[in-house]
Amino acid sequence: MLSVNEYFDGKVKSIAFQGERLPATVGVISAGEYEFGTSKKEVMTVVSGALTVQLPGSESWVRYGAADSFEVEANASFKVKAEMDTAYFCTYE
Repeated sequence: MLSVNEYFDGKVKSIAFQGERLPATVGVISAGEYEFGTSKKEVMTVVSGALTVQLPGSESWVRYGAADSFEVEANASFKVKAEMDTAYFCTYE
């Protein structure tokens, strides 16, 4: 079963589904700056475009392009900047 999620007044949209091993989402983040919270460990992979990310506990920002991944532990928050519409794939543990 698919479910559609929408955040930040429709600027971030995703489709949730049960992946082969883990729950997952695939979505698009519109250009802008956002802060997300996690309830489970997340592994996010950029599919198209790029995200500049500030991970929990870090003061620096790191750019992730297509095929790059980053992890965020459960019960944390992280910030992202997108200069262009950016597609991602995320799994949840």
